[in-house]
Amino acid sequence: MIKAVIYARVSTAEQAEEGYSIDAQLDIVKQKCDQEGREVIDQYIDRGISGKAMKNRPDLQRLLRDAKENKFQEIWVWKTNRLARNHLDLLKIVDELDKNNVGFKSCSEAFDTATPAGKLLMNVLASIGEFERESIVENVKMGMKQRAREGKWNGGIVLGYNSVRINEIENKTRLEIEEKEAFIVKEIFNLYVKGRGLKAITNLVNKLGYRTKKENFFTPIAIRTILLNPIYIGKIRYNLRENWSEKRRKGINKNPIYVAGNHEPIISLDLWNKVQELYRRKSQRPKRVFDGIFPLTGLVKCPMCGAPMVAGRVKKQLKDGSIKIIRYYHCGVWRNKGTAACRSNGIRADKIEKLVFERINKVVMNGKILKDTVSKLNLNTKNKIKPLEEELNMTNKNIRNLENRKNKVFDLYEEGIIAKEVLTSRIGHILNEMDTNFTNKNRIEKELQQNTSNPIPMDKVKNLFIKFHHLIGAAEPSKQKLILQLIITKITINNNRELDSIVLHMNEQIEKYIIGTEEDGTSQQVPSSFAFTIII
Repeated sequence: MIKAVIYARVSTAEQAEEGYSIDAQLDIVKQKCDQEGREVIDQYIDRGISGKAMKNRPDLQRLLRDAKENKFQEIWVWKTNRLARNHLDLLKIVDELDKNNVGFKSCSEAFDTATPAGKLLMNVLASIGEFERESIVENVKMGMKQRAREGKWNGGIVLGYNSVRINEIENKTRLEIEEKEAFIVKEIFNLYVKGRGLKAITNLVNKLGYRTKKENFFTPIAIRTILLNPIYIGKIRYNLRENWSEKRRKGINKNPIYVAGNHEPIISLDLWNKVQELYRRKSQRPKRVFDGIFPLTGLVKCPMCGAPMVAGRVKKQLKDGSIKIIRYYHCGVWRNKGTAACRSNGIRADKIEKLVFERINKVVMNGKILKDTVSKLNLNTKNKIKPLEEELNMTNKNIRNLENRKNKVFDLYEEGIIAKEVLTSRIGHILNEMDTNFTNKNRIEKELQQNTSNPIPMDKVKNLFIKFHHLIGAAEPSKQKLILQLIITKITINNNRELDSIVLHMNEQIEKYIIGTEEDGTSQQVPSSFAFTIII
């Protein structure tokens, strides 16, 4: 009697916990094996695991190892997609089984991989399955476009409206006005038409205690988005941008969907037209009269909220009647969200720039300060690496779990358990979480790159600082800004507007930039690369 094993997999967490789907698969396959006269000697089960990644399925890996050891002659599954959803993965698995003289059988698809015709049929069926899966995404997009053409809202929260379910069975929703939020929207439109700018409106609504749908402070960008959103005059605009994952905001669609919606307007058409015309006129910006260099833009941090400080200018009239432009660095949050979020905390640009250059010069000229700093850095680096590695492992685990969740949602849709609207909503939330985790992963990897376990040599650091100091002193203002932005990651000041600390970062690219080329352009030998962050 031919020895056979069963492979079963279920991807939805609910089914995995109860075991219904697994039991159903096993029952069907066992009956088929009995009919075919096979002796089932083992079963391999991956519960609650997506079929997308082979390496993440422990029992599949165990099955392949046992196949190499010739523990059985055939593998049976309920459906081919239980073994692999990806056509290429399926081919790899079947090829591995062929090498070990192990057959592959499916209860739902009549093919025999022992024959050329059977292999061809398996390939065709697998290709069709993969095509259907990829078509799901396209069908969802088409469905959302059709909903938009019918004047229906495609999900997402919007200030002034609530999405209300009107049919539990068909999962249908509609937008209904939320009066308190609608009042805020009307205030924003009225303030703008009265001549208030985006920043002034932001400052005022935040001071009054108004918040966004997510209870955040308003920003000028949020105010602008509200003013330009036709949903407030009862219109639906959809597919304004295409290929967002690749082109982001540059992927403008020349022919977006723009139709009358099935919801009530908040703003009158007359007020809307006035706002759009006023915005169009204001968008035609005059040429800059003054364009000074701010080498520390974004590097200096606000002493209150820690946000990057941005460039600002103040006009001062002198006794002779002439106007003097004074450069300042102001809190970016204050500039963006107003006094409800933070204060200006302005510091004169010439003052902080002078303090930064003096601090760097002092470190270069005083060998003891630099030596103590490097010794402390080497000690701290050892203590940083392990927590970062643990955080990276946890983040990678989160990404894998989110990928599994995404595939589980697709499985639920394919099995008819959830509707397209639910699929779209869940996938959107999962992708947002994945973006957050990938951002976190990039941050951790950069920190790990910056923190090497090897001690940083004092002589090398001193040589770099001397070269760095020389480059800054000899460079023109525009190039000076480039060098500072390249090497300095953060400058902190205290509440008295005094310089607190400067955080500098060195890596292979910066190292080559600083000491790789002499003034005459001739190439110099660069020492072995290293990366470190130092606070002075």
